[in-house]
Amino acid sequence: MRTTGELARAAQEAFDLVRAEGDVSEVEVFVAANGSLLTRLNYTSHIPCNGVEEPKSVESYGIGIQAVFDTPAGRLLGFGSEPSDLSTAGAARALAKARQAAVADPEFVSLPKGTGETRALSDYHDPDLMDVSDERLVESGWTIVNGALRTFVNSSKLAELGGSDEGLRKLGLIVGGDVTMLQERIAIVSSHMPRVQTDESTLISAFVTAMVEAQGAKGSSSSATTRLGHFTDEAGAAAAQAAIDAMGGERVPSGRYTVVFGRQPVADIMNNLIVPACNAEAFYASATPFLGRLGGTVASPRLSIYDHGAMPGLVGSKGITCEGLPTGRTDLIRHGRLTGCLANWYSAQRLLRDPALRDKLGTTGPIAEAALTRATASGSALATDGSSTARPAWRPPTSWSRARNPSPTRSCCARWAMVSTSDASGTPTPSTVRARVISPVRWSPTPISSAAVASWHRSEPTPFASTTTSPRSSTTSSA
Repeated sequence: MRTTGELARAAQEAFDLVRAEGDVSEVEVFVAANGSLLTRLNYTSHIPCNGVEEPKSVESYGIGIQAVFDTPAGRLLGFGSEPSDLSTAGAARALAKARQAAVADPEFVSLPKGTGETRALSDYHDPDLMDVSDERLVESGWTIVNGALRTFVNSSKLAELGGSDEGLRKLGLIVGGDVTMLQERIAIVSSHMPRVQTDESTLISAFVTAMVEAQGAKGSSSSATTRLGHFTDEAGAAAAQAAIDAMGGERVPSGRYTVVFGRQPVADIMNNLIVPACNAEAFYASATPFLGRLGGTVASPRLSIYDHGAMPGLVGSKGITCEGLPTGRTDLIRHGRLTGCLANWYSAQRLLRDPALRDKLGTTGPIAEAALTRATASGSALATDGSSTARPAWRPPTSWSRARNPSPTRSCCARWAMVSTSDASGTPTPSTVRARVISPVRWSPTPISSAAVASWHRSEPTPFASTTTSPRSSTTSSA
């Protein structure tokens, strides 16, 4: 994977190349290198299986250039990218594409400008996860599978149903899902921020579904962390326990019930309803239920939601945004009142100059300007609690997967939602694209101190029991 030093040099060389063009008034160079590693979970107690299979990965890198051209017809804005080439020749091709694609945009004000805020996160990635081995990737899959199997084996309910090792296998105990590792590096430089900035982040996540097929019972769970050493079998154990708890369930009649949401429904509500409604682009398009209600009551006074992209240890946190601006905290809803919005530089400047700003936002003048001019940093760690100490600010969501990202790999913009009023927590939802292949490797799972589980493994093929292996290969994919 390309180092941050290589990305920084490529960004600087491309910046110098474009800046020398006489008709370019503003330029931004964005360079990215991304890695995504995945291993699938496929354990079935009643059907011979590998348990962990299909370990694979993707590496991709590229350069993107956004430039403002001064022409006789006025200012034109264009973007071009070149995958798999960080040389000056690649930068020249990206610039040519930007020039060819340039169009007039009357709503464009300028490329992002710094505000003097200090970066909060630096050197926060996990070196072990950034340079993880094939064997460790497969081992992480077995960590989850073994956690689920331990939970199944230690269940008195399953022991009573099965009666024996053979009986347990016939219950159809299934563990599926995947373990994903993300490795991300970027470098960015622009006319308004002429010093090259770099950032790198890592995460490992597991999404697991467990079943007791004979009982028609299923459970799911997930986990995510930024450090390989913090990765445990929690998701596998929780999924298996949820499947066990679902046995003998009854369908309840239609009606009104008091419920406590788990992590997944809370995450769905936040990511699909609340967050889109708090986006500046939704205000600009008059497509939010909070239209014109900045400062007004939109929820229970017990509810506060803030976006924090610089909170250490959370999988969505970044040191800088894809615009090169420092991440930080933004209050969205505070004690039930709408106090902020997520926005990138372009959408903030566009909304600020909208003649219908008062109708769309609910305020104009210094209040709106003060909020929108702080749209300089982003956060992707959502939390809801009773805190009221955060500064009100409008910030774009942390994401390196913007439209002009030259790399085909989308960065994780995972959001954590924690609702104090119901004691539930949200689950990360990373999006990945994969492209580098890991050849099959032999792997023996860590022994489980259970005769039943040991007998299951003895009756199944050895994982990746291939008599031949191919060299580990690396490929890059085009954007």
